[in-house]
Amino acid sequence: MPGPSPATSTAPTLTGDAAHPASTQGWVRTELYFGLGPADDSAKGISESDWREFLDHEVTPRFPSGLSVADIYGQWQGKGRPEPVRIRSKVLIILYPGTDENTARIEAIRGAWKQKTGQQSVLRVTQPADVSF
Repeated sequence: MPGPSPATSTAPTLTGDAAHPASTQGWVRTELYFGLGPADDSAKGISESDWREFLDHEVTPRFPSGLSVADIYGQWQGKGRPEPVRIRSKVLIILYPGTDENTARIEAIRGAWKQKTGQQSVLRVTQPADVSF
């Protein structure tokens, strides 16, 4: 009975496309943190269906090539509050070429959320990213 075939010395080569290049330069990773409502009362605040609608209408059209969303727990001490508030949250992670146009898209998402919800803030964290697909 023959054994497993020997490993080849060459790694498979994947080729990308414009949205998913094989190698990148000048890309960034942005995380956006969205507060949905009180952690101890899921009936208050933004529902899952409202979040999905926001994602479908405000985020996906701006970044159709891909994104990630995770449920998280957060704390936020708003202006004039004596202590932090515990909130249900989502973190949106997007990897994209670092252009002025894409930065404007990120800011439009933040603005749309604040307008929709009346919230004071959407935390943004952006850093350089070395990615390949």
